[in-house]
Amino acid sequence: MTSESARRAPAPDNENGDVAALMRGLGRAARAAARRVGTAPAEQRNRALIAMANALRKRAPAILAANQQDLADARASGLITSFIDRLTLDEARLEAVAQAVADIAALPDPVGRVLASWTQPNGLAFERVATPLGVVAVIFESRPNVTADAGALCLKSGNVAILRAGSDSFRSSSEIAAAMQDGLSLTGLPREAIQLVPSRDRAAVGEILKGLDGNVDVVVPRGGKSLVARVQQEARVPVFAHLDGNNHVYVHAQADLAMARAILINAKLRRTGVCGAAETLLVDEACAATHLKPLVAALLDEGCAVRGDEAALAVDPRVAPASEEDWRTEYLDRIIAVKTVPGLDAAIAHIETYGSHHTDAIVTADDIAATRFLAEVDSAIVLHNASTQFADGGEFGFGAEIGIATGRMHARGPVGVEQLCSFKYRVHGQGQVRP
Repeated sequence: MTSESARRAPAPDNENGDVAALMRGLGRAARAAARRVGTAPAEQRNRALIAMANALRKRAPAILAANQQDLADARASGLITSFIDRLTLDEARLEAVAQAVADIAALPDPVGRVLASWTQPNGLAFERVATPLGVVAVIFESRPNVTADAGALCLKSGNVAILRAGSDSFRSSSEIAAAMQDGLSLTGLPREAIQLVPSRDRAAVGEILKGLDGNVDVVVPRGGKSLVARVQQEARVPVFAHLDGNNHVYVHAQADLAMARAILINAKLRRTGVCGAAETLLVDEACAATHLKPLVAALLDEGCAVRGDEAALAVDPRVAPASEEDWRTEYLDRIIAVKTVPGLDAAIAHIETYGSHHTDAIVTADDIAATRFLAEVDSAIVLHNASTQFADGGEFGFGAEIGIATGRMHARGPVGVEQLCSFKYRVHGQGQVRP
């Protein structure tokens, strides 16, 4: 790292300092920045985003060098291939990160949108208007690109971000955050609008969950089950929960085999480490005689391990027996569970019992069955004849996402700029008083 990049980057660590005091300071700085960012013109926020994209490109050598150090530590620790993939940056991926930030600048401004308007009989005119949430704390693991995505989405929606990266991506995320802050400074916005917690100390997470003296408005966890469970149990502020992606592809009795094969291979193997990857294949008994064997063989031939029920075991000797736990597992690896089900009702029941309410798909030519599946499967994203790997804010046209919320309150599915807004009411009168 050059002396200039070292000067601009966040402090590399603060593990020996007073973490509580450090975090309270971040919270106060974030709240002060929120007042400025929330009222900044859309044009200024957009210029900052373009400047951030350019700063990421300019800082690419330092970011990639830091990423190599993170990767070396991850490999030395024996982390699995899918984890390494999520952590890895190269020139192409970093350019995609920068371009995503620039693309967010081109999105319509979500702040100030009139969501509804009406006039009461007494002449009072009401407007429901989109407003920023305020201070958004994002706690994430392994994916350094989240630093840029979350920071950019928060700025676009008039919010500020406190970002807590996992120790595995700490160096990469620190360099990315520094580039984002450079973009803020160049356009007259406070650097404190995007702050990366400058400590690996796990106590920092606890301080965020306490709310930093009322300075955190919402927490977004992006990580494994243990992180999300901790956030949900300890948070004293609202949470946009991003649970694990135990996603299903259900091949209905009326599924076209070629379509089912293409969707399944993409859903499972395009990228195994993303939250939209399929983890369980359900095959209808009504088409198992023609569909089960070729689908299982296609997975195995692509190097995907299959853990199956008795029917799956019978069609290929390479299949290993599935346990009860396999139906509940998000593998994030080249492994899938396979089960036959006696119809649509059983498929829906299986997903409700074992799924994580993230993303589930049906493959069928039967529109009535598809309509029922889409209506009755209680997941944030449900698809008909499409891969689960479309569970991505960019694919939804949101530009990017801060995460995929699997809860039922406020935001659900990809959390983009619109979901990072709350609202207030503006009321216009002509001197009315209440009788």
